[in-house]
This record gives sequence, structure tokens and C-alpha cells, in this order.
Amino acid sequence: MSEARDRGGDHRPGGPFGDRVTGTRASARRRALAQLAAGVPGLPVLVVAVVVLADLADGAGMIWLPLLAAGPALAATTNGPRGVLSIGCLTVALGATLGVRDGVPGRELAALLSALVAVTLASGLAGVLRGRRERVLAAVRSVAETAQHALLRPVPPTVGPFQAAVRYSAAAAEARIGGDLYALIPTPHGVRLIVGDVRGKGLPAVGTAALVLGVFREAAHDEPDLLAVVDRIERSLARNLGHDDFVTAIVAGYPRAGQLEVVNCGHTPPLLVDASGSVTAVEPAHPGPPLGLRALTGHTPRLQALPFADGDQLLLYTDGVTEARDGGRAFYPLAEGLQRHVSHEPGRTLDALHDELLAHVGGRLHDDAALLLIRKPAAPEAERPRAAAPGPLATATEARCCS
Repeated sequence: MSEARDRGGDHRPGGPFGDRVTGTRASARRRALAQLAAGVPGLPVLVVAVVVLADLADGAGMIWLPLLAAGPALAATTNGPRGVLSIGCLTVALGATLGVRDGVPGRELAALLSALVAVTLASGLAGVLRGRRERVLAAVRSVAETAQHALLRPVPPTVGPFQAAVRYSAAAAEARIGGDLYALIPTPHGVRLIVGDVRGKGLPAVGTAALVLGVFREAAHDEPDLLAVVDRIERSLARNLGHDDFVTAIVAGYPRAGQLEVVNCGHTPPLLVDASGSVTAVEPAHPGPPLGLRALTGHTPRLQALPFADGDQLLLYTDGVTEARDGGRAFYPLAEGLQRHVSHEPGRTLDALHDELLAHVGGRLHDDAALLLIRKPAAPEAERPRAAAPGPLATATEARCCS
């Protein structure tokens, strides 16, 4: 008999099994209390408590009790129907108790309680509608994120011979997608990239960005000449854009070791960082018109050859970065920021720049902003094993990412 009890486990309250049951019940009680506390709105409870204390101190009855309706009304702004109803029941119970205590006449007390019930029901309905709108907004944001990933594909940390990183922020934060565009792809003719800015905002700008990126990705593989890629984009936009629409862009390629080809179509000049950390703006020798406006200007863009040695970096960006203003209306100094934060890891550099940019504008950009940084690591860096303790210009990611 004793052996059977031993094999079946110790079911006594003080045994191991009893301890587990007690612990499970205590855990369940804690979870229930936590859920209850999470469902009770904090600010409405505080408001109700203030009203109750004021009535207890003054005893004026109908002067303070109608303010109890603020409880469920406030709950509707932050909580769902359950929180609103819990606060409503609390206010009705307190209203009845304090009304009887203060000697409020029966008809006035009935009217007060009816008003509290009506406010609770209306606030509960408002909470239901708010929850429905939030679910719709969450669905829309999910679709926007999916569209953004399809349009602006993630850039891997290594593309061909380059380390690379991208940071993108849409001015319409709830939509998470805008009119700036970027792409970095390996092709039979070398790595090619584009960073552009569509005139305007909203869905029309997104549609134009999709058009430009679609043509670029196809032409970059087909055309051996970088100017032919730009021509393909120009012809497509000429057929599909209005007279006042255009796209500023930088199109670049790396056809051979040590040289970048750059075509500037009315875009902000990229910033070149040499191996010593010196930052220089790459001004176009022959500025070209924005994409979509060539027929109006009669000018054609030209190819600019740019030496690009091991250790060099190139930052392409949109004007949402350089035109970002602080509270004193001062522009963000991108070149100075890049000089401060440049490192051997493009991802780390752009993280620091992006954080500093948001701090400069107070946390919210008013225009779309894109940053794309590429770096050509030296051959010994690619062969060097991962560093154990990276310094300010860390090489750990390079050893992991570079080809």
C-alpha cells in the first residue's frame, strides 16, 4: 500500500504534487488580477476617486455627483467596451451610495443614475467604434508594409564587392511608404544603384516610384551602357507622367574595379568619403534635367567617372534629409554628421545618422527621407578574421559581410 502511494506520487497538501497545485492556483490568481488591473483604466479611476473625495469632503450631493460621468467618457478614449462598462458600473454604484448618503431626493438621484447609465452606454459604443477603426488602421498599415517591401526591397549587407546599408523614413508615418525610391542590384554589367525622389506625395508618388524602379531593374540587367538605362527610364516616364511631374535621381554603376559611373538627373549630389574619412560632395560636371523633363529642357545627362578605391564610401540621399529643419529652422548638416559618424560599418553609420536626424527635427520628419551608403572594403579586410574587440571604426561586420 505504501509502495503504491510512493509510485502514484505524494498527493498530500504538503507534498510535491500539492505544492505544484498550490503554485498553479496562485499563478492563475495572479494572472487574473493582472488581467483585471490591465482592463481597469487608470486615469478614469483617478478622476472618479477625486470626485468621490470632493463629495465626501463637501457633502454637497448634486454639485459633485454629475462629474462621475467623466469616468466612462474618459475610459472610451483609451479602453475597450469592457473597461468602459467596468468604470460605468463603478460610477453608478458610487453615485447611488453617495446620493443616499447625501440625502439627494429620489427623483434627482434617479435622473443622475439614468444619466450615468446613458453616458456609459454611449461611451461603450464609442469604444467599440474606436477599436474597429484601430483594427482597420492596423490592416492598412500591414498592407502598406507589404507594399513597401515589394517596392523597396531590403538591401543585403553585401552586394557584389560592396558593403551596403539603407535607411528609409516616410513622412506619412502611419502609411510607412512614400515617394522616395532606392535600389541596389548586381547585374552582368556590375553593381548598379539608384536613389530618387518623386515630385509630390501620396499614392501618385508611390505609383511613379514603382514605375521608375520597375524600369530600372529591368534595364540595369539588359543595358551594358549606364546612359542607356537612364534613357529607358526617361522614355517610360515621358509616356506615363504629366507635364508637371518629374523624378530627381542619381543612377550609378560599378563596371570595373576602382571606378564608379554616376549620372545625376537633377538630384542632390552624393557624398564621397575616402579611406582617410574626408567627406566631399560629388558635384555633377554636367548637370542633367530631372527624369521626365528632358523633352522640355533639351538637355541630356552625361556620364561622370568617379575614382572609387578600396576603403572609399559613397552616400546617396534624398532632399528630405538635407532639408530637415530643427526648431530654429536650421537645416540638418548631413556632411558634418557623416564626418562625425563615419565608420567601417555602413549599417552603424546610417543608424547614427538617422538617429541624429530624428533628434534634429524633434522626432518627426516632414518629408520622405532615404539614405543609401556603399563601401568598398580593402581585400585584406575581407580576408581578416572577425575582430574580438572592435574599435571606433569596427571591422567586425566587414569580416562577416564583405566579399
